[in-house]
Amino acid sequence: MKRAFLITLVLTGVLGAIQTARALDYPLPPQGSRLIGQNQTYTVQEGDRNLQAIARRFDTAAMLILEANNTIAPVPKAGTLITIPTQLLLPDVPREGIVVNLAELRLYYFPPGENIVQVYPIGIGLQGLETPVMETRVGQKIPNPTWTPTVGIRKRSLERGITLPPVVPAGPNNPLGRFALRLAYGHGEYLIHGTNAPDSVGLRVSSGCIRMNAPDIQALFARVKSGTPVKIINEPVKFSVEPNGERYVEVHRPLSQEEEQNVQTMPYVLPADFTPFRENKAVNDERVKKALHRRAGYPVPVSAERTTVTADAPAVESAQNASPVNGEASSVTQ
Repeated sequence: MKRAFLITLVLTGVLGAIQTARALDYPLPPQGSRLIGQNQTYTVQEGDRNLQAIARRFDTAAMLILEANNTIAPVPKAGTLITIPTQLLLPDVPREGIVVNLAELRLYYFPPGENIVQVYPIGIGLQGLETPVMETRVGQKIPNPTWTPTVGIRKRSLERGITLPPVVPAGPNNPLGRFALRLAYGHGEYLIHGTNAPDSVGLRVSSGCIRMNAPDIQALFARVKSGTPVKIINEPVKFSVEPNGERYVEVHRPLSQEEEQNVQTMPYVLPADFTPFRENKAVNDERVKKALHRRAGYPVPVSAERTTVTADAPAVESAQNASPVNGEASSVTQ
């Protein structure tokens, strides 16, 4: 099957271990283009225990699948046809180093000297402990990290009936996984790391660090050097004018400050140059309004002459179903 990107599928472990689809490598589009990939469809199988398990097959985030399918249940019934949002617009930033867009729960890595971008799902800080927007670099690479929970983390864990030790040694029960990249920001308290709770990747659950699936952080750790630039942004709305004249808008649900906020209806800040894009005669404003309201999390064509695809009918290719994912046991999380 022809694809607009390459998917490397790595199956690991024995019975009860994690089975995951790894690393989405997208060929970089030419300068002036930001559209990459193509959406896929997937039929839910009997062994799919939740959206996180399905998301790991395609190395995407459960929240992105929820955005793309809107009314899908957290545990969809077998036979349900769902859209996998693997088409996207690159963030409008320099194509170098590591770029994290918190609003879309994705990490982009641009390997130097290569004409690809690697895209990974991430978990980020929960409400009140948000992962900050920043421009920094990888300050330190830490294999087999130990974890020293902060006073705040130990207190919150006690409230849930969990007593944490002063230090968690390296190993399978370590919430930081086997690899960590310390960011040269603040006092070095922010890491990009693995996790012993794979269902937490693609959600807002951390104390501010960025979590990755174990095979993802292993692959990233092997390629990234100390000093690699890191740019963390929070942009729920992306847009593009492609070289062929097509206009696209990609809208994600914004990050809420309170759990009670409705991210489907809460307002967000539009990019500074979005207004002239929207007011151009080549753009259909009704399609833009629909995209901003729907918040589907994948690129929607909004060109004035475009009539065949709408925000409710994404262009997709059929994805071959993978084998069911076994359940994973989770432990204490950071």
